[in-house]
Amino acid sequence: MIEPVQFATVQGAAAAGRLPQAPASVPHASFSDALARAHRAQSALRFSAHAAQRLRERNIALSEADETALRESVDRAAAKGSRETLLLTENAAFVVSVANRTVITAVPRSDMGDAVFTHIDSAVVVAPGPARS
Repeated sequence: MIEPVQFATVQGAAAAGRLPQAPASVPHASFSDALARAHRAQSALRFSAHAAQRLRERNIALSEADETALRESVDRAAAKGSRETLLLTENAAFVVSVANRTVITAVPRSDMGDAVFTHIDSAVVVAPGPARS
């Protein structure tokens, strides 16, 4: 025989402290905040150990505006189906794995001379913005 559920027993157990209670103050982020954090994490541009070393050795400094321009350029390359791209800025060139969103190497304009870049399938000219120097 099936017996009906008696809610009074469950409520009585909660009142007696035998059932776990939800924490009183649990910080809840909105869905849009969580989505924005996830998007930023996915769109972040990483630098390989090799690229970071090249930036230090070759004194290539990147401002926030430069990094934003590089991220946007990688987005443009990805939209065209690129896998490995060359980003040409005013001051340097960067070889980037588009799929991994990782800068592989960096070369300052002053060191390029008649350089040949291999193993790339696209190039993006990164136009200087008003906030960039």
